[in-house]
Amino acid sequence: MSLSTSESAVLPLAPVLDLNAAEPLRQSLMLLRGRAVTLDASRVTRLGGLCLQVLLAARAAWAEEGRAFALGQMSTEFADQLALFGNPELQFEPEGVIS
Repeated sequence: MSLSTSESAVLPLAPVLDLNAAEPLRQSLMLLRGRAVTLDASRVTRLGGLCLQVLLAARAAWAEEGRAFALGQMSTEFADQLALFGNPELQFEPEGVIS
């Protein structure tokens, strides 16, 4: 699900980004190709490695196209789990963390 204009879109992420969420996440992102995307991670309580890979692959694809791919609001859980992966290249440019 996304709130979008013709040039940009906000993609609300599912609360649980685990193995079962990876393919639906990929499909949602593919529908937004060609537009700037801001991820809304404000409801995320769990971030798994496979969904993180999907997000990183999307970030690379958007960069290759010269499109913005940003992280908007994110939950504390999402921010903590993103930090636990520990690789500086995993860092997104966040707009803010919410509790």
